[in-house]
Amino acid sequence: MLGMSLNDFIAGLPKAELHVHHVGSASPRIVSELAARHPGRVPSDIDELRSFYEFRDFSHFVEVYLAVVDLIRTPEDLRYLTYEIAREMAQGQSLRYAELTCTPYTSVAAGIPIEAYSEVLEDARHAAERDFGLVLRWIYDIPGESGLPAAEDTLRYALDHRVEGLVGFGLGGPEIGVPRPQFQPHFDAARAAGLRSVPHAGETTGPETIWDAIRLLGAERIGHGTSAAADPALLAHLAEHRIPLEVCPSSNIATRAVATLAEHPLKAFVDAGVVVTINSDDPPMFATDLNREYAIAADLLGLDEHGVADLARTAIDVSFAPDEVKAAVRGEIDAYVAAASS
Repeated sequence: MLGMSLNDFIAGLPKAELHVHHVGSASPRIVSELAARHPGRVPSDIDELRSFYEFRDFSHFVEVYLAVVDLIRTPEDLRYLTYEIAREMAQGQSLRYAELTCTPYTSVAAGIPIEAYSEVLEDARHAAERDFGLVLRWIYDIPGESGLPAAEDTLRYALDHRVEGLVGFGLGGPEIGVPRPQFQPHFDAARAAGLRSVPHAGETTGPETIWDAIRLLGAERIGHGTSAAADPALLAHLAEHRIPLEVCPSSNIATRAVATLAEHPLKAFVDAGVVVTINSDDPPMFATDLNREYAIAADLLGLDEHGVADLARTAIDVSFAPDEVKAAVRGEIDAYVAAASS
């Protein structure tokens, strides 16, 4: 590419993101504002926030994450969070489409009625598309640590208060001590209603969790799937059935799911023929963004600009975006590559 570094190319490349958490996308700027509104255990000073986000392990990450969740106490907080996340995604990362994983259970538990929650999400979604050209869709996930009551409520919110932007049904939070089979009835009901199955699995547990997600929850994509590399039969199954893994390299390092980037299984996935997408998970909490994750992937996989563009094409292709959005984003990617090559 003429006169452009790979990092510059990535920054301007139109992209889609499929594994990124709603509250977990709150930047220090956004968290600082929310912490000032609700003084408590989350610091409002940006420098202090950086120390607050230094994770010891996955359980500590969950603890910090839930502390930030606690700052979303009113519909106004939720609207501010969602709209400002969209601003940063579109303006700093050239995102054109994103599926944000939302956890309505925790917001309703904090006192925001599901009717207000739904209304605010949709209002922010329409505003983001109008103001930033960013198409948003929602995945409602069960916070696994809250068990079956959370699953039942999340399913009810998804089905009885369904919003136009809702496309998927997920499962997040800790995996250890939270067996996937207990959630099969909830995923069955969500899938019967037309929602797509996108559970987290194999981030901090072994391959059997991923098998459970596929066999029992009907997973169409796997969140993380890091431990799949330990099971050749699973890799073959993922490749044969074109079940994508939503790979989040920096997240895996920060939560100690993987010890070092050099040991990350991304290349093993690609070598096995598994479809992969590159994502940021909870980007400010891991001091990253989608641009950086693409740069890390390019380094791990030895990609040039054309290879990086193929990652972007894969993400939009395996998304749950409407066909016209897929076509538009693909067209933007192709035009960008052609312009950068001329």
